[in-house]
Amino acid sequence: MEIRASGEALGATVEGIDLSQPVSAGDFAQILRALGEHGVLCFPRQQLETEAFARFGRLFGELEINVANQYHEPGFPEVMVLSNMIRDGKPIGLGDAGQGWHTDMSYSREIALANVLHALKVPMRDGRPLGDTQFRNMHRAYEDLPADLKRTLAGRTATHDFAKFWDMMRARPGSQRAPLTAEQRAKKPPVSQPIFRTHPITGRTVLYCNPGYAVRIDGMDETESADLLAFLFAHQEQAKLFHAHHWSEGDVLMWDNIGTVHNAVPDYGPDEPRYMRRVQVMAPEGLS
Repeated sequence: MEIRASGEALGATVEGIDLSQPVSAGDFAQILRALGEHGVLCFPRQQLETEAFARFGRLFGELEINVANQYHEPGFPEVMVLSNMIRDGKPIGLGDAGQGWHTDMSYSREIALANVLHALKVPMRDGRPLGDTQFRNMHRAYEDLPADLKRTLAGRTATHDFAKFWDMMRARPGSQRAPLTAEQRAKKPPVSQPIFRTHPITGRTVLYCNPGYAVRIDGMDETESADLLAFLFAHQEQAKLFHAHHWSEGDVLMWDNIGTVHNAVPDYGPDEPRYMRRVQVMAPEGLS
């Protein structure tokens, strides 16, 4: 197995491993270290049945079953389908997943460690792939914060709300999302998360505050909170923190959900089919 760094803010390509076969303990340890070091790992040209894909994700921890419990592979509720394709007049997958900068599961008390996607169909136009997944490096985002702001925010928490992201997605032109029901909102109440947290793989501090879900800094004046959140969100937009993955069919892409934020680019049309399988690995219990 060879791990080749992208030379960018994030990203590495992992060659010489067939994920359809069980992964050895030695290879698993290397992959886990590389996930912490590079944040985003691509395993190209993988041919995986659903069972093997789920098995690979399960190596890293418990797999989440999405709260909506729809758009999953038959018999595998933990394997979600992300797709813009229609069959018999109905969507076969979630069509707008991941759009807008966010960190998955920051709105939940049990947060996510990593996501894994397998690209079965990638939209193409004029010979180039569409639907990039973009990332920002939250290890570096923390390191690059002014020292006085690190002191101000040390030990503080921010409230993250699932409804913020959902409502932003509903406001987009052409959205098919229905309003959240009272029952759905009750299942995902707002939660507080540390603004800075220790990464479970690297042991380093990351900025854990994303524009998709963070709504206010707890215990702070509303205006000051809004100003500081605006600063933190703008701070993440620096080009030196950015990495984009350009998909190829067969790619398995794994990313760190604690040390990055991500955004799926919806630059393809309904006649440019996309089909991805996705699993989400939950973080270890007791993560601080």
